[in-house]
Amino acid sequence: MALLRGTLPTFFLHLCLLHCSAWAKVELTMHEAVEVYAGDSAQIPCQYNFTHADNEPSFVMIQWFVKAAGNSARTRIFYGDGSQHIVDNNTDYSGRVAVTSDRRGTRLAIQDVQLRDEREFLCQVNGLAAGNAEGKTHLKVFAPPEAPVIEGVLPGISITSEVPSKVASCEARNGFPKPNITWYRDGVPLVPTLGYINVLTLVSQRSSGFISVESTLEYKVVKEDKDAHFSCEVSFFVPGAIRTVESNSINVTVHYPTTMVELWKQSPQGLVKEGDTVELRCQGDGNPPPSFVFNREQELDVDLESNQADVLKLSPVSRQDSGIYQCRPLNHDDITEVKGEVQLTVHYLDPAVVVPKDSEFMLKGEDLTATCNALSSLQTATVWYKNGKQVGKGNTLHLKDADYETAGEYICEVTVPSLPALHTSGSVHIIVQGSPQLAGGEQEVRLEEATGRIVNLSCEARGHPPPSISWVIVGTQIWNEVVSKPNEHVTHSVVSVKVTSDISASCNASNDMGTEVKAFSVKAIPRFTSAAPFSPAEGSGVIIVVIILCLLLLAILGSVLYFLHKKGKISCGRSGKQEITKEKTTKDDIVVEMKTNTKNEEAVLLKAVNGDKKGPNEQ
Repeated sequence: MALLRGTLPTFFLHLCLLHCSAWAKVELTMHEAVEVYAGDSAQIPCQYNFTHADNEPSFVMIQWFVKAAGNSARTRIFYGDGSQHIVDNNTDYSGRVAVTSDRRGTRLAIQDVQLRDEREFLCQVNGLAAGNAEGKTHLKVFAPPEAPVIEGVLPGISITSEVPSKVASCEARNGFPKPNITWYRDGVPLVPTLGYINVLTLVSQRSSGFISVESTLEYKVVKEDKDAHFSCEVSFFVPGAIRTVESNSINVTVHYPTTMVELWKQSPQGLVKEGDTVELRCQGDGNPPPSFVFNREQELDVDLESNQADVLKLSPVSRQDSGIYQCRPLNHDDITEVKGEVQLTVHYLDPAVVVPKDSEFMLKGEDLTATCNALSSLQTATVWYKNGKQVGKGNTLHLKDADYETAGEYICEVTVPSLPALHTSGSVHIIVQGSPQLAGGEQEVRLEEATGRIVNLSCEARGHPPPSISWVIVGTQIWNEVVSKPNEHVTHSVVSVKVTSDISASCNASNDMGTEVKAFSVKAIPRFTSAAPFSPAEGSGVIIVVIILCLLLLAILGSVLYFLHKKGKISCGRSGKQEITKEKTTKDDIVVEMKTNTKNEEAVLLKAVNGDKKGPNEQ
């Protein structure tokens, strides 16, 4: 082979010098570049022809060379002619390349293209007397990078910084050729601007040839960036196109000072009353949220204690806690610069004051006006009650022409309609003085009762001072007396008397104011001897029973007479002479025969069962 490589070029050169004027010339055509993904196969064609088809040489030699990047030296990787195809050994392409040829061209195939294969490949055609020609194709290899990874800075970024601060970093790894990174804010590309936007790019390449790009965004943030979203986009080349991949968007933490503060009552909801627990919350627009100092407008130099950075708790509150409260950020020295204010009003209702108070004495027929008042920060409503029933509205109660029904306890209830939790009450006890007044209004009571029975006579008197009751009874004696006092104005007496005759009784009720008398008259009625009084219904029942018994006796008597007649024990004669014939009798049978001269006389036979013997005279 070495001999062939040394002698063939010289031999072909002499032949060309002798015959080049008569032979055709070779022309060669190749692509400027062929693009392929790393790991795929590459096809590099090399087309040639001769200017004079009639004089085409029968022997054509083809050689493929590769030129190292950045180096003019070349290395042959293939040699062939019409009779043989030889792949050079000990090259990067030994075992990875194959060449196919025909009369019009040749094609170099490269398997498993690597990044280092991005070089110039040369095709050389030697047509002997037709001369030689050489062409080249640049093989471009592409490897898409991994998806971009974006990372924001963990600590917040202050808007007070005078220079752009690092916002985020974006990295695209293992691409080829070098990918490019572009930054976006809310979908709008960021262009580097001096003093506002800086983009720092770091490129690194591995021994395998893959390239990684890391881009850092430095940005001068403003308060409006607290809601902005930043993202990065990687663009890279692929065979015949440019592709892009966008990263996730991130939101950065922006620190900015507090410029506005708001203070409000968080609890309780609605109006505040004495005894409540009040929470005032303070909030500003700064980030991070600052701690706050609470004061009262009347005492700005006194800080109120608070267990929370933004809440002031007051418990329990009284009317003295009413006023204007303020809060301001702890890091502000000027208390008038940024602050929040709220007016706190604590409502109250004092105990009810009733006039007259406690107890009040009145004479029967007098008038009285009672008042009930309770000091409050809100409009109140007053209602009067007696024995659970409403007797008046408003803070004034008028009692006219007092009687004993007027006496009792009057309660006034004061409420706040706009704040029902506020309520109070007071009372006054009215005592009506006067002479005794007997219940019922009757001067005399008439009764009737059977003799021997017990009668209860009742007498109830009202008055003040409480009356005492005495009895005067004529016609009997008091069997029993029970005296009770249901309340301080009423005395109740009940006497029990036995009716033996007509009774006259009088109930005398008296106190220091006078006396009143009530008479009772009880008429005694004789009692029936029967154990029970007769009633028409009972009488009717007795009559029916008697009738039934009589009918039964008549039926039995008729049966006996008929029986005796059949036995011949009874005989009847028509003579006018009546006689009694004694027959033999026994202890069980007595027969009496009666005769008369009257034609219509009849004999009657009486039979007694289990009777005693009687003499003839008795019969």
